[in-house]
Amino acid sequence: MPELPEAETIARGLDSVLPGRVVRRVEVVREDVVRGPVEPFAEAVAGREFRGVGRRGKNVVFTFADSLRLVVNLGMSGRFMTGVDAETESGSTHPAVVFHLEDGGWMIYDDVRRFGCLTAVPATEWTRWSRRLGPEPLAHGFTAKRLHGILARSRSPIRSLLLDQRRLAGVGNIYAVEALWFARIHPRTPANAIGKAAAARLHRALRRVLRNAIRAGGTTLRNYRDANGEEGRFGRALHAYGRESEPCTRCGTPIERIVFGGRSAFVCPRCQDGSALP
Repeated sequence: MPELPEAETIARGLDSVLPGRVVRRVEVVREDVVRGPVEPFAEAVAGREFRGVGRRGKNVVFTFADSLRLVVNLGMSGRFMTGVDAETESGSTHPAVVFHLEDGGWMIYDDVRRFGCLTAVPATEWTRWSRRLGPEPLAHGFTAKRLHGILARSRSPIRSLLLDQRRLAGVGNIYAVEALWFARIHPRTPANAIGKAAAARLHRALRRVLRNAIRAGGTTLRNYRDANGEEGRFGRALHAYGRESEPCTRCGTPIERIVFGGRSAFVCPRCQDGSALP
């Protein structure tokens, strides 16, 4: 599933081509990807001008001139494609929603597995919607002290807490596993057992991993493509995720795969042995 870096990369790409353009018509090909009745959704977006494209957590957020927002969770395989006119080859194999623009261009939301979701959020409901998610880990106000406060209130395994979007927005399994490797913290460690020093390491590691992944355009394991159809390049920089039985790049010990909470995690049994928790 696309995580914060992938959603950020897609949002930046779309923000370079959409602002100022107007949606002429919305064609919903697959109704199951739209949250709520289809006709009101299409009518809410049609005729509106894009003001900008941003991100909240793992969601791509389109803002229109009257502050209506279109929130898109990409699910497992959702992606966007854009074109300047009807003659442009779309490359879409599983179009779910097509946005026809006044200037003759288009934007397609394509989703092979159709686990994604598009929601039109009126300006009056945006604050309430956004508050469902936790703080943004790359925000200026997200400090090591704030992270430690979040950890101190939970006995959940730290990997599980990092994946909880109500506590921290945007982090998924890939980047949680990587950040924990950098911070030398075992994924099963109870969150409230992590002291201030270890929380500060985790804070630095998490922000470093997310920023580097954004610079690399995200991580492509299977379906992910950015707004230009390009794969993410961060996969070659992974130190733990997906590297079962390969040597740890820090100490040489084989990386182990463990499963809990229904998800795989990857850990160095030597570097992440629990000795670095104060």
